[in-house]
Amino acid sequence: MNLQTPVRMYRVSTPLVVIVGPTASGKSALALELAARLGDSGRAAEIVNGDSMLVYRGMDIGTAKPTPAERARVPHHLIDIMDVSRTANLAEFQGLARAAIADVRARGAIPILVGGSALYTHAILDEFDFQPSDPAVRARWEAELAKLGPAELYERLRAASPESAARIEPGNGRRIVRALEIIELSGSHIASLPAWRYALDDVFQFGLEGSRDLLDARIDARVEAMWAEGLVDEVTGLLLVGLRDGTTAIRAIGYRQVVSFLDGECSEEDAMAQVKRATKRFVRKQLGWYRRDPRIRWLPVEDPANPDSIIAGLRWGNRD
Repeated sequence: MNLQTPVRMYRVSTPLVVIVGPTASGKSALALELAARLGDSGRAAEIVNGDSMLVYRGMDIGTAKPTPAERARVPHHLIDIMDVSRTANLAEFQGLARAAIADVRARGAIPILVGGSALYTHAILDEFDFQPSDPAVRARWEAELAKLGPAELYERLRAASPESAARIEPGNGRRIVRALEIIELSGSHIASLPAWRYALDDVFQFGLEGSRDLLDARIDARVEAMWAEGLVDEVTGLLLVGLRDGTTAIRAIGYRQVVSFLDGECSEEDAMAQVKRATKRFVRKQLGWYRRDPRIRWLPVEDPANPDSIIAGLRWGNRD
């Protein structure tokens, strides 16, 4: 034996699989199939929810939440952990998701993060620090927004930080309020998002993509199915347990349009059409955000070989 031969150090790698893509692209179904394939190969896998709306109890139909049978088949994390009256925030979700991923890895299983929002995926995976927040300050600015409207507050933001104002749409009252809150607390506001730099190890991102016509057809079918399954009744029940009291859940696509219908502001047919249009706009925005991340490997929607392609793209085992 040559005593001068250096000793090689090894570690066991557990990949973090991330499945992203637009609404109705089939992310949840792919995650379930992938988990099953990994299990068949002797590697246990668990799913971590990366969608901000699946955390709410009772929001099942409108979010296309995995069914109890699907959750019994593969362990899921961060589903049904909050009442609809609670206001979820990105910083809290980041902490919960990273803790869930670490827990799955600590037990030797492969975590599969299924993302519905590019911002949430970005915050979970990458170096992403949060600017200061104060509920009292935000409440004061939200009261100003309700009294004066977004145009007036936008002018105040433009006077305080022209660079931030240039990156925010004048009608986006929520982002305007947040920017003014940060400026009041810290004296400045950074409007751009952090760079694509992983804070977690061994991340493998895969995205689902399809033609506009295909995704539009899937969205139309999905919305019509939600109505047939009882979305209106679901929202009616959620209103009885505090849906209006929160500021996050009630903004979800599908829920806010049904609330408008129940309030007599539009017909049921108009509400359904609005949900379809809003979902399609959101899909365009989702794809625009995800396309900016060069680390995502794109796969075609509905390709039965997708689970095999993902497994082939992973690396694990002994590594230097």
